Amino acid sequence: MTAYAIGNLRPPARVDEDVFVYMERIQSTLDSFGGRFLVHNQAVEIREGAWPEALVIIEFPAIEEARAWYASPAYQALIPLRTDHIAGDVVLVDGVGSDYDPGRTAAALRASAAA
Repeated sequence: MTAYAIGNLRPPARVDEDVFVYMERIQSTLDSFGGRFLVHNQAVEIREGAWPEALVIIEFPAIEEARAWYASPAYQALIPLRTDHIAGDVVLVDGVGSDYDPGRTAAALRASAAA
């Protein structure tokens, strides 16, 4: 099942050279894990609540590849180039299958809450 790495980033007013190096090198860390950017440096249209300036979504074939990419020596070496200059949060998450039905999820939650 597809998995995602999602970054919720708050870039500074001035971007340091390290961030450019990070951006230039990150794709090479993704390639062997099947990772690809779905969203990167795109404007967000806020409809509810607040959101930081930058959203990043990277797709992986499965959560195992996402975990392996994040733990890889190549990516671990790049992380400080970003985190030393950009505050943010990064999560890894499984996607849902093509047969996902939120109604079934609601029914299961309702049954669990009633028990």
